[in-house]
Amino acid sequence: MRLAIIGLVLLVAGGVTVATGVLPWHEVMVLVDRVAPILAFVVAMTVVTELVSEAGTFQWIARRLRRWGRGRSVLLWLLLALFATLSTIFLSLDTTAVLLTPVVVTVARQAGLPVLPFALTTVWLANTASLLLPISNLTNLLAQHNLGGITPAQFAQLMWAPSLAAILVPLAFIAVVFRRELRKSYGLDASRPAAITETKAPDRLLLTGSAAVLVLLLPALVSGIAIWIPAALAAVALAVLFIIRRPAVLKITLIPWSLLLFTCGLFLVVEATQYLGASALLGQVAGQGDGFFELLRLALTGALGSNVVNNLPAYLLAEPLAGTPERMAALLVGVNAGPLIAPWASLATLLWHDRLVRMNVLVKWQGYAVMGLLVAPLTIVAAVAALAAFGPGGLFG
Repeated sequence: MRLAIIGLVLLVAGGVTVATGVLPWHEVMVLVDRVAPILAFVVAMTVVTELVSEAGTFQWIARRLRRWGRGRSVLLWLLLALFATLSTIFLSLDTTAVLLTPVVVTVARQAGLPVLPFALTTVWLANTASLLLPISNLTNLLAQHNLGGITPAQFAQLMWAPSLAAILVPLAFIAVVFRRELRKSYGLDASRPAAITETKAPDRLLLTGSAAVLVLLLPALVSGIAIWIPAALAAVALAVLFIIRRPAVLKITLIPWSLLLFTCGLFLVVEATQYLGASALLGQVAGQGDGFFELLRLALTGALGSNVVNNLPAYLLAEPLAGTPERMAALLVGVNAGPLIAPWASLATLLWHDRLVRMNVLVKWQGYAVMGLLVAPLTIVAAVAALAAFGPGGLFG
């Protein structure tokens, strides 16, 4: 509700800029043409992931991971980290924050292990693992458009090195800080707390059908066709399946109205500030050039903006300053891997914390910020170094 209220306020403010002529109407049309397919994809993928979760697919995978962990905490942690990474890359960071967080907490509790290292792994990877593909993050979809609509394969070719670094650094940090917790073992046959024991077996038709739709959807999303098309088809297919088996699940609340309001309002307001010259002022901080230190300067600017405001407006304001593929990649490193300090730095972080509160898991923002102040700069430096070394103009590029 708070997100919807903020979005409504932003939308009204953006409407005022259009009505008063601050933002010309033709600029609004250009903006709509750019973001409409992206928002259509976001809506369709939200429906897909919610229905896949309702079918029990994520829970089914989590139960297998607990078994494959063989009673070793570190192995279970690595398997869940892999799950979070793949979920973020192929289903987006918000999916990982919303749907995977309860699964990870449940698995840790079932195994009798401390929740904190598993929960932190989830939220950090939801942000830092969102660099590889356009579908991983809304900022990536905007960047893909700005880069001339390059294919997902070309995008991954640009981002693979910084993406790998941004995944490995937070994992290494957690492995060191929580080494005692990760040395623990757990019983595979331990009885689970009643509060998190499944109350009924999953519907096999829904489980199999949703898994099949997901398997078909993932390659379609990276095939190069407009991503909203396969996402919409998958949403329709799952909706038909649920109409047959569990129609009560199909509610208007499946559509992320709050996120749509917030995003539309934010786009309008940021577009108006750009038109008034905000990006030019930011350019004095972000600098220019494709060398390591110039790329690091831009990445840190994006990270700072993300933690002061939010990663989406930080990206939009700095986008005009990323005139080359290398600089665009550096900006994405800053706004994707940098929001690890402030709770509002990314929507995924807020959604993650909301899920933890609902499950009675206490994570203090002060402690979260302190660890973020340590791991975020390390992650950004490593990712930008990887970009400078293996990017298009790098030593090994």
